[in-house]
Amino acid sequence: MSREDAERTLRAELDESGKVDLAGGGEHTLDPEAAGLAVNWEATLDAATDQPINPFSRFWSLFAGDDIDLVSTADDAQLDAELERIREDVDREEHEGTIRFEGTRPVPVDPEEGRELQVAEARATVLGRWAAPEPVQLPVRTLEVASTPETVREAVTELAEPAVSAPVTIRGEGADATVQPRGIARMLTFDVEDDGSLVAGVDPEILREVAGPQVRSTENPGRDARFTFAGGEPNIEPSTDGYGVQWDAVARELPEVLTGDGERAVTAPYGEQPAQFTTEDAEGLGIKEVVGEFTTGGFAWDSGQNIQQVAEDVNGAVVEPGETFSLNGFTGPRGVEQGYIGAGVISGGVPDTAVGGGISQFATTLYNASYFAGLEDVEHQEHSYYISRYPMGREATVYQNPDGSSVIDLKFKNDAPTGIVIQTIWTPTDITVKLWGTKRYEVESVNGGQYNFTAPPTEIAPADACVPSSGSSGFSTNDTRILRDIETGEVVARERRDVVYNGETAVVCAQPEPEPEPPSAGDGDGGDNGGDGGDGGDVGGDGGARAAVTVMPAATAAVTVTAAAMAAAVTAMAAVARAATPDLMRRRSSGRRCSAELFDEGGVAGFGVPGGDRAVGQCFEQGG
Repeated sequence: MSREDAERTLRAELDESGKVDLAGGGEHTLDPEAAGLAVNWEATLDAATDQPINPFSRFWSLFAGDDIDLVSTADDAQLDAELERIREDVDREEHEGTIRFEGTRPVPVDPEEGRELQVAEARATVLGRWAAPEPVQLPVRTLEVASTPETVREAVTELAEPAVSAPVTIRGEGADATVQPRGIARMLTFDVEDDGSLVAGVDPEILREVAGPQVRSTENPGRDARFTFAGGEPNIEPSTDGYGVQWDAVARELPEVLTGDGERAVTAPYGEQPAQFTTEDAEGLGIKEVVGEFTTGGFAWDSGQNIQQVAEDVNGAVVEPGETFSLNGFTGPRGVEQGYIGAGVISGGVPDTAVGGGISQFATTLYNASYFAGLEDVEHQEHSYYISRYPMGREATVYQNPDGSSVIDLKFKNDAPTGIVIQTIWTPTDITVKLWGTKRYEVESVNGGQYNFTAPPTEIAPADACVPSSGSSGFSTNDTRILRDIETGEVVARERRDVVYNGETAVVCAQPEPEPEPPSAGDGDGGDNGGDGGDGGDVGGDGGARAAVTVMPAATAAVTVTAAAMAAAVTAMAAVARAATPDLMRRRSSGRRCSAELFDEGGVAGFGVPGGDRAVGQCFEQGG
């Protein structure tokens, strides 16, 4: 077979354009075009000439063995991206067998082997075999486990069932704690030995949570050092060591007691419990001056109560060198039980309340204090709409789910060699945050102004539940933070952030169609007039389509327009808004419980999501 015949035969038999089937760790496909794959025919045929005599006659066995591979070219970045996509689908962590509890009933959980795509080998295999008629076999490594379904069930019988068969007593110095089977089930853990067997353990923290309150009267708790601000400056309240139950030691003794045949009781050892954050730790943080400070004001009474509560929670917080501060993580849930109240919001043009309204004003204040302290910005998100009382392009909002899990957070890292202490100062009219530490930088903020204006979206609301608004245009801006060394004045860094603000929705109130006027009496030709009245009915029908709506812009007088004219205006404005802010429109039509589209003015926050189900299309900012 000649070289030309070999290439012609191969081109006829191989598929250079269709999807590549991949096998190994499941079934997958790869798009040759997406990976930039192509056959280098010259190099492939050259490689074939290195085979024994008559190499081209052996092309029929291509891909059937290890004789010959294609020589291919690829876009390295695109192929790597495709392999990463496949790896995410193939890879699976291994899971040893364990036991979970439904109440006090132990349920076996069988082990699962894992798998891992060998990416380097997979790359070579794909390059050599991608056009083959058969699926490409990916090299996948099995991640083995030691346990088996049999060892898990053995542990259920020998460990889990005896452990929760009766209460256990922990004897303290002057008081005892009794842990019921349900509490035992909560604190039990299971590890796997090298031979595959399971061993029982006890989580000391859950043990402390379950049994600790019953022996608390026998302990003398210590106290960590903390910062207070009497006199307007940070002062250290010294730490004290405590005395109490050594729960780690109790946790080590309990498994044998729970699974054995002896008395179901253990005597708790007591000992000194040193403070975790000592006076010496506090003194060594270098807290000596204000390194960043910011104040905001202009909140409503109810939002102000929430700002006061979060300020009290955060006041005195310590951020040690290298530590990242998370506002949501530090406060935890911010609900009624934590002292937060419902604050005014506007939802779909209707006044409403949401617990935690006002928190993002505190977030904005804290963010700016960290900004001017020169700390590393880890995570923050601006409001979707510009709020005039905040610095343009230099503000932040936060949001939590009802269970306290974080959705939008404010995080900054203390990248200084010294510590940071947060001071909050609340008054009925404003909130101030000061960060104390050792000053490193002089910080300058340079704003880039407003540009790339966009039209506001428009919503027509029912007249009986509507607060009209003229809305506002969206725009883009940017902010550049310039850090200068405090000693030399040299610029250490320039950090630019681009921000896009959406326009506030213009709310138009629709007016109900007026009752039709009664027909005028005829003078003898009533039948003909009645017939002509039929034409008038047609006109009336068209007129019904032109029912009036009232638009309330900035002016005080109402403007009445027809629904047809308004629909045309709304359609045009919506088209401009969609083109200018596609991300906003996507989020609004998503139907999610909260799209995190946040609006606030004068302490009132929130909005209804147009185009979605109003029952699920609401989102309330914890801020403003």
